[in-house]
Order: sequence, then structure tokens, then C-alpha cells
Amino acid sequence: MVRMLNEPGTQNSEPLLIASLLRTPLATAPHQQIVYRDVARYDYLTLKTRIGKLARALADLGIAEGDTVAVMDWDSHRYLECYFAIPMMGAVLMTVNLRLSPAQIAYTLQQSKARVLLVHHDFVPLLRALRAQLPLVTHAVLLEPDTTDECPFHGERFDYETLLAVADADFDFKEFDERAVATTFFTTGTTGLPKAVCFTHRQIMIHTLAVLGALASPQHGQSFRQGDVYMPMTPMFHVHAWGLPYVATLLGVKQVYPGRYEPTRLLALREREGVSYSHCVPTILQMLLDAPESATTDLRGWKITVGGAALGESLARAALARGIDVFAAYGMSETCPFLTATRLTGDDQATDGAAEITRRCRTGLPAPLVDLRIVDAEMQDVPHDGETMGELVVRAPWLTGGYVDDPIATAELWQGGYLHTRDIATIDEQGVVQIRDRLKDVIKTGGEWISSLLLEDLLGRHADVGEVAVVGIADERWGERPVAVVVPRAATVNLLDAETLRLHLAAFVQSGQIPKYAVPERIEFVETIPKTSVGKIDKKHLRVMLGAGVPEPPN
Repeated sequence: MVRMLNEPGTQNSEPLLIASLLRTPLATAPHQQIVYRDVARYDYLTLKTRIGKLARALADLGIAEGDTVAVMDWDSHRYLECYFAIPMMGAVLMTVNLRLSPAQIAYTLQQSKARVLLVHHDFVPLLRALRAQLPLVTHAVLLEPDTTDECPFHGERFDYETLLAVADADFDFKEFDERAVATTFFTTGTTGLPKAVCFTHRQIMIHTLAVLGALASPQHGQSFRQGDVYMPMTPMFHVHAWGLPYVATLLGVKQVYPGRYEPTRLLALREREGVSYSHCVPTILQMLLDAPESATTDLRGWKITVGGAALGESLARAALARGIDVFAAYGMSETCPFLTATRLTGDDQATDGAAEITRRCRTGLPAPLVDLRIVDAEMQDVPHDGETMGELVVRAPWLTGGYVDDPIATAELWQGGYLHTRDIATIDEQGVVQIRDRLKDVIKTGGEWISSLLLEDLLGRHADVGEVAVVGIADERWGERPVAVVVPRAATVNLLDAETLRLHLAAFVQSGQIPKYAVPERIEFVETIPKTSVGKIDKKHLRVMLGAGVPEPPN
């Protein structure tokens, strides 16, 4: 029988609450700066004051423990204040995905039962159109209002800064059960309506400590530590910006919030504020490298974690050439999200450049406390040979317990006691994981699997390819065949053709990296590739268009 500790005082142990993250920076870096574009600049002491004022203002609007407050804002100091104030008062922070359709936004707000909305003026017209569909919303607070804005709901207009100016900062933040829900947001899958996931204070706290342990421990780059200057380039509405604002606050580092992502502004903030650590999806990194201002901006020493989609070797090579210390990480909305990250050793950096780039682009090693397995259909572990593929399944203390009010999807997610990622991966003798494809995106032709991610990476190595996606399309003879969709670089838009790319792939066939049958017969050239709400390539959309014989996506 397990022995339990029941000594005097153990029942009074402090719960793991988000409020605890503020103690360290207030003690060690109270005057460190938090910056929002050229609009706001204040220290951690002021952050604490504004968190108290926000909680007081929300309480005066009727928000109590268990109520949901929704936020619709670009990355800002206000969003950081919401990350703390709302869960600290026992309410639930809902981060609205701004890239969803109006109907989906209405659905997620309905399902979350949000009572108060904190809204940037960019979204006031949208909310005004949705007003009739949101009967539970009692108040809207305008975060950065235009003077002509009217309240999108019936009743008095409230302005964020006006409310904070008159609110008492001494809000009584009470302790409560660490298992209380702190945040909720909605995942967007390939089918059906968005699904709600929730995370508790305990889960977010343990996730924060695990991410800190993973990112602070590498000896050779790929780190996030005290002394860094932090700027997110992953939206704060998406999985808590991968949880990194909580890590940054615990570290007490300078934080820089850019608002809406514009390459000129991001690069200017990098230069002006000395930003040294960021994270983003591959499309954002590519956008920065392609921006005209990039050529005159010193990017050396900028550490950037890339996740949300595979980091291709061509993109990694381009970033490294500019002095960016780029490396991959991996996770999902359901995992809060951090699961793995690349960690280079001295031996890795002593090898040839190509080998180092390959290592930087791998899915990486599990974060602390992550129980990660690659399994077959019977949940048996596959060999750790770097070749045998299976599904990646995980356990960790911070993973979501399931989808809210969806027991069937929850049971599928947690089948066999592990969370099923639906990603196909390999693992080698050193425990390094490599995602080979999404279960739904792997292409099966003639009974053999083809990795769409590998084809995308190889095609992306051609100097004239700007962006590429590969999907499987139904084929009467082979079951499926790969189709490549390519955005040429602007300078070579009229020069690149399908035969050139097939010859490019032929070299990889010759070297044994791909079989001959993996080379696509069909290659389409487009101006843009459709993306999901979180910036990933929308392969579902591509498959529909290509299957219908419509090669070019809408603008």
C-alpha cells in the first residue's frame, strides 16, 4: 500500500496558482521593463498594480469566481495583464482565436459562456454584427478604442484604461484549489466545430516550470534565460503563446509586445529593444527573412524557437546564414502545448554544417516530465532505430483532460491511457524524435507510405521555391499520389517549372533519400497557399481544391 504523508502542516501546503509566478520577478527584477510597441513602457511593479486594478474593475462589472472573461486583442501588455488578473481572481480566461470565421467566433463565445468581452477596436464591427448571437455577454470593455467606437452591446461603453485609472489596486486575491480552471480556448481540427480545452492553475504552473527547465538547460544556444529580451511572435490567443509569457514573467526578463504582426515593426522592435528570444511558426520566420528591412537589420544572436509546423532545412539554413540561432520545438493545443525541443550538444556543433542543420530541424527530445512513446496500432513500442514509424503518444502532468462536453472525442484522445497526437514519428537510439507526418496527411501510394513533410522539405531546398505544400490526392491505380503546390520566389516566378523540380527531386532519389515513386507527377504553381487560423498550411483546403481541379486558392 502506498504510504501517505499526513504530518502537521502538510494540509496547509501552498497551492500551485498562477499568482505565485509574480513573486520572483517582483523580488529580483521589480524595475525590469515591459514594452508595448511605442505606446506603453512600465516595470513589473506597475504590472502588479495594473493586475490588481483590472481584477477590481472586472469584479465591479459583476465577474466572480468561475465566470468567463473573453479577450480579443493583438499581442499587448494588456493581454499579459489578462493572463494574470482573470485567473488570479478565480475567473476563467478565454482567448478568442481572431483568425476564425465570424460564425466560429460566435460559436466559441457561446460555448464558453463568456460574460464580459475585452475587445480591441479592430473587432468592434464584428461583435456588433454578432450581438444577437451573444445573449450572455453583459459588458464589452474597449481595449484600444477609437474615439468613434460605440459599444458593440447594449448599455454603457467601457474603456480599459479609464476603468483601470479609477479602480483600487488592492484587490484581495484569495487562495483557492489549484485544480480550478484558469484558461479555456478552442482547437480547430480538420473536421467539425472547434473543440474546447481547459487548463487548470496546476497544469499551467507545472508546464511553466517544465518549459523553463527545457529551455534554460542547453549548454550550446537554444536557450531562454535571465538576461534575454523576450518578444512573442506566436499569437497570445493561441495556447497561451505557447506558455512563454508565463515563463518570461517568472524569469523577470524584459518583455516586448508587438501588437499585430507586421515585419517592419517586428524588425524595428528587435533592433530598438534588443530582442534576443522569440518563437513563431515557419511562415512568420520566412516573412521576416523576406522583408526588405531584413537586409539592413542585424539579426545575429536572435534565438528563435520554431513550432506549429515542421522547420524545413532550407528555412533553417537561411536563418542561420543571417546569424539567427534557430531550432525546432513541438506540441499541440491539447498539450498546453510544449512536449519536445531540439537540444544541440558540443558534438553536434563540431560536425559538418549539414548535420547540424538536420539536428536543429528534428522534433527533438522530450521536455522534463514528458512520458513519450512511439507505438504501433496495438500500442506496442516500435524499435528505437530512427526508421520504424508509429504514432506519437504522450503523458505529462499538464495535458488537457479532454474536450469540454465531448466524451466521445475525449475517449478517442486518451485511448489506452495516453494522449494520442495523431502524428506519425520515429525515435532513434538517443531518444531524438522526428515527426514524419500527420496521420491524416501521410500519403499511401501502392501500399507504401510517403511523408508529405519530407517531400516539402526536399522541394523547399530548391533556391527558387518560396513556399511548398504536398498533399495526397485519390488515384484509381495507386490509391493516392502526391501533388505538390509551389509558390515560386518573386524573382523567378516565370522561370520555375515542374520539370525543373522533378529533376531536383531526382537527385534525392539517386541518393536514396526518397523512392522514385515519391516524385509527384503533378506540380501546381500558385501565388499563395491557404493557411489555417494558426498559420499552418491548410491541407484539407488544398485537397478539396486539387481534387476539384482548382489549383489556385482564393486570395
